[in-house]
Amino acid sequence: MATIAMDPSLSPQIGRGSNQHGAVPVKEEIQGLIKVYKDGHVERPQIVPYVTPALPSELGVTTKDFVIDNFTNVWARFYVPKSNWKLPLVVYFHGGGFCVGSAAWSCYHEFLGKLAAKAGCLIVSINYRLAPENPLPAAYEDGVKCLMWLKQEALKGSSEWWSKQCNLCSVFLAGDSAGANIAHNMATRLNSNNLYPLTLKGTILIQPFFGGEARTNSEKNMVQSPRSALSLPASDTYWRLALPCGTNRDHPWCNPLGKGSAIKMEEMKLLPTLVCISEMDILRDRNLEFCAALREAGKKVEHVLYKGVGHAFQVLSKSQLSQSRANEMIARVKAFVNP
Repeated sequence: MATIAMDPSLSPQIGRGSNQHGAVPVKEEIQGLIKVYKDGHVERPQIVPYVTPALPSELGVTTKDFVIDNFTNVWARFYVPKSNWKLPLVVYFHGGGFCVGSAAWSCYHEFLGKLAAKAGCLIVSINYRLAPENPLPAAYEDGVKCLMWLKQEALKGSSEWWSKQCNLCSVFLAGDSAGANIAHNMATRLNSNNLYPLTLKGTILIQPFFGGEARTNSEKNMVQSPRSALSLPASDTYWRLALPCGTNRDHPWCNPLGKGSAIKMEEMKLLPTLVCISEMDILRDRNLEFCAALREAGKKVEHVLYKGVGHAFQVLSKSQLSQSRANEMIARVKAFVNP
């Protein structure tokens, strides 16, 4: 089992701005986040610091990075809290519209360290391949591959430093924004019979990034500040970059309630689901509609609406209100994974 010391040069997903491509027309751009040129070149300005797997000792969480797949350069960051008993395992996928973001971003590292310590769970944060270089379903495939890797490591017993503290019978898929989309779409395609000794118990979807050709009220009417983590134009651009060529936002990977799905929700074998929704998020109404559809289909779902905060507040905002709501979210996740 290979371990890595986090170095931005290890990952082709960690793009850096360049002024040497100015003569080539830009095809798609989200200001300050990603620029895609017509010749396929992609630039991602480094807007968030990349950090090594280290946390303050007082948090009581051990962290380490592991390579999952040398060919695709997919890797994971483990967060293992001190505990006298076995802890549930949360497999987490970061947000970023499938196009930006990293498990090494400081905002995710800080949030997941805190979540592991306060919610009492072992977290594996997956650094999956990004679009447009690797459009969907690449991220879903990376997620499944990581679960298979965890399964094999558990069977071999070669990862005692984390597996001895892990309750393999209590595994959850989780993520925020695009990461929540990955967790949901993984849950719909996994065969639990192939995961032994891992047992999936639920999904945790934080502001899940879904879409559709028809606009919801919150998408049409929610006024977003220029500093908002997700605007409607940015959302549309992410989907154009992430979805397979020739598809639109009613593709089932984007719109789980659309007519394009080959399987009705009633027929899907979905895990118990916790959905965390932000009141000031353009995705609010779409998230609420998703929860209502799950209930109507007879699925077990609970949701929480966090008042006064926007998309990705738990990782991007340091305001007193956001920090308070983030602590509420962590408490709810703790109750979900440690019932």
